[in-house]
Amino acid sequence: MKTQRDLVVRGAREHNLKNINVTIPRNKLVVVTGLSGSGKSSLAFDTIYAEGHRRYVESLSAYARQFLGQMEKPDVDRVDGLSPAISIEQKTTGRNPRSTVGTMTEIYDYLRLLFARAGTPHCPKCGRIIAQQTIAQIQDRIMSLAPGTRVAILAPLVRGRKGEHRKVFETIEKEGFVRVRVNGEIIDIENAPALEKQKKHDIDAVVDRLQVDAKNARRIADSLETASRLAGGTIKVLVGSSAAPDELVFSQQFACAFCDVSFGELSPRLFSFNSPYGACVECGGLGTRMDFNPALVVPDEMLTLDGGALAPMGKLKGDWGRSQLEALGRHVGFALDVPWKKLPARARDAVLNGIEGEISVKMDFAKVEGEYRTAWEGVIPWLRRRYKGTSSESVRTWVETFMTIEPCSSCHGSRLRPEALAVRAGGHTIAEVCGWSVARGLFELNALKLEGNAATIGAPILHEIVSRMSFLVDVGLGYLSLDRGATTLAGGEAQRLRLATQIGSKLMGVLYILDEPSIGLHHRDNARLIKTLKNLRDIGNSVLVIEHDRDTILAADYVIDLGPGAGVHGGEVVAAGTPDEIRRIPESATGRYLNLSPPEIQNVVRKPLLAESVVVRGARANNLKSIDVAFPLGVFTCVTGVSGSGKSTLVNDILHRALHRHIYGGTELPGAHDGIDGIERIDKVIAIDQSPIGRTPRSNPATYTGVFTPIRDLFSQLPESRARGYKVGRFSFNVAGGRCEKCQGDGMIKVEMHFLPDVYVTCEACKARRYNHETLQITYKGRSIADVLDLSVEEAVEVFSSFPLIRRTCETLTSVGLGYIKLGQSATTLSGGEAQRVKLASELTKRATGRTMYILDEPTTGLHHEDVRMLLDVLNKLVEKGNTVIVIEHNPDVILAADHIIDLGPEGGEAGGQVVATGSPYDIMQREESHTGAMLRELGEGHHEEARLEPLGGAA
Repeated sequence: MKTQRDLVVRGAREHNLKNINVTIPRNKLVVVTGLSGSGKSSLAFDTIYAEGHRRYVESLSAYARQFLGQMEKPDVDRVDGLSPAISIEQKTTGRNPRSTVGTMTEIYDYLRLLFARAGTPHCPKCGRIIAQQTIAQIQDRIMSLAPGTRVAILAPLVRGRKGEHRKVFETIEKEGFVRVRVNGEIIDIENAPALEKQKKHDIDAVVDRLQVDAKNARRIADSLETASRLAGGTIKVLVGSSAAPDELVFSQQFACAFCDVSFGELSPRLFSFNSPYGACVECGGLGTRMDFNPALVVPDEMLTLDGGALAPMGKLKGDWGRSQLEALGRHVGFALDVPWKKLPARARDAVLNGIEGEISVKMDFAKVEGEYRTAWEGVIPWLRRRYKGTSSESVRTWVETFMTIEPCSSCHGSRLRPEALAVRAGGHTIAEVCGWSVARGLFELNALKLEGNAATIGAPILHEIVSRMSFLVDVGLGYLSLDRGATTLAGGEAQRLRLATQIGSKLMGVLYILDEPSIGLHHRDNARLIKTLKNLRDIGNSVLVIEHDRDTILAADYVIDLGPGAGVHGGEVVAAGTPDEIRRIPESATGRYLNLSPPEIQNVVRKPLLAESVVVRGARANNLKSIDVAFPLGVFTCVTGVSGSGKSTLVNDILHRALHRHIYGGTELPGAHDGIDGIERIDKVIAIDQSPIGRTPRSNPATYTGVFTPIRDLFSQLPESRARGYKVGRFSFNVAGGRCEKCQGDGMIKVEMHFLPDVYVTCEACKARRYNHETLQITYKGRSIADVLDLSVEEAVEVFSSFPLIRRTCETLTSVGLGYIKLGQSATTLSGGEAQRVKLASELTKRATGRTMYILDEPTTGLHHEDVRMLLDVLNKLVEKGNTVIVIEHNPDVILAADHIIDLGPEGGEAGGQVVATGSPYDIMQREESHTGAMLRELGEGHHEEARLEPLGGAA
């Protein structure tokens, strides 16, 4: 029954939608579900959100709209009752290394304010509380300089501020000063330059210039008083008469009387690692630096120096390098034919880092003979010198293979300068607070006691911080720390982070559109997420969620089930109504899923575990607690546990990196662990994650899987192509010749926007077909190369049935549930789960050895229950061929299908990192302390009500 309050979509035809009509109740929690590729995103994002975005742009000024004149209206007849829409998509966050959990949620902004207004500064050197400095103390400091030393007393009036600052110069002149220091240069006030408005400037009034002398003591005191009055208590003193004098900054506010350390008034920018006033000088606020890693310089410690232990030098021959190392060996006391591991520590350090003094090098070559003395700088300093001195990109790339990203040695990863790290609030530094998990931070800050004025000032700031942290806990992110880099977050984590930020904004009358917010969330925490979504609804918003999770569907007020199939077989509304109404519609795949009987979990061995296994010893990276974990070979293993329990650290950061380094000689070092037993039993490792297969519209499934190469070969062999002399390159949209030159083969043109994301609009010349007119005249079975890229994978199987290489790749894509996607579909439009399955299909087309280990990170992302069954069939076929499959997963269907389960926990963050249980699903179900076991018991009993809310992991 439609009301005026409803959102009504009429005649939606975007992508595969088949002219559908949908009525979405307002201020309700509405779930859009259906098979992968059935049109859920096309309806929610490409129709409803796109129309809302278009209408927003139309509300902008004519000047802004001129840049967006080509924005296309979604293919829909009309959308009525549309509220302002906010999209929270399931896409990985940006690649900005400066972005953290704290900055994304604005919690760090409030922390900066808290420490600036309620923090107590301490001396970075001695740790004493910094007190105010009087004029007498500052005078004593200047008088302690050597007699005759030239000093200049300045009043800093402008520090790092943009503008022309004309009034500042006028004030200086009115006060009677004749000199001014502008951006480090002292000039007459009459010659003050016209400053650039958009650049930052420093301006100091030169109060006095004199020599340190006892007879000038009174003059120094008077000048200090004048400078302090002008600059509000801050005084700058230049020591020395050179072009680059030493600069001392004194403050009547903050200074250490014991260490001669002082700095200006506390401000929020002192705690910003994105500002030069707060960022660590060494790393520029990144917290990390690229530096040389000895483990990459010497990858195999069992080799000798003669045999190539030093990777940059390789095997030593009769050359200068060998003669120098022989000389070093005589000087330090080692031989070149001894394995690196057996060399004394002093010798290894000398080879890598150099020695003081010189070595005597003997030359005995065909044309040169003699002896000379030279310094030995060390292999690492030599590499560093080459890296800094070369202008060759290839040399820099080669040198970088011996470097890794390490925490900054100065700030130890905190990103801030020592002055900022020396400020404490309630006994804690800002780096300590950001290093806690959110759950622990919530506990600690609730108990934080501030005194005096700090308590009055800090109370409202603390309230904002605590409320935002509570939202993060509510969406299952209590295990994250505020200093966690945004680039390390999974798609589901990033989406829930943005969701928590939106909750904090407390907007009303908004349409929120979310794409599978339960991704990466353990069943234990589902109730919290559902409660959060309902809270958004209850304050007066409409919440539209694309979701496959059973609990979320059952908790919805209204469900729209699209289908019945995927791609060309989908795009229709199969069912719409409450969850109970959906259950009663036999045509609905979602209805059948909701009606499934509870699984019977029996104590049976589906596949006997082999004696052989790969065992990770002493895993202690991130939050892992020095655990030993065995991965049995030849079976389907599922690694599970609550979010933040250490699954990705164990499987991706340690196991995969170690195997990749051992088998392929990879340069990425694994996380901290003691060793891996049985590593020689694996001869191939393939990791398939959710990272995009490309970041521009130019990348697509055809190019990624390699099937586009034989397709282009086929087109180049057609009679018309041979008559025209067209080669394979003619049918590539990446090189000039056959592509459309206006869009350079993209089919889209990027319009860069100020204050808005970049917008891609269709190329008017080729109409998104990528190729020029002449190339499109070449056809196979009546289809041009652009028509082929527009084929779905299922259609391509039929069109190229007589070409085994093309057909086999397309059939593999179909087998992982991607028959609906188009060969030329832009990689930027693929979800994380679709991108992962494209990678899986690409690997499945390659020959397996029977000793291959496949590692998948949440492969069920974006999959309906029916698609999960198809994926499990593919994975089981891999196991049947003798391969090992390891999956990180929360999906109950996958966990129940596994031969072996490794459950980590018991909680997330600091309270996780331990092996809670291992064994079959039945074994896990028997473990009372396992949250995964509790989920299996609940499933077995047929209980699907919302779980009881429990504290999340990471609490102190």
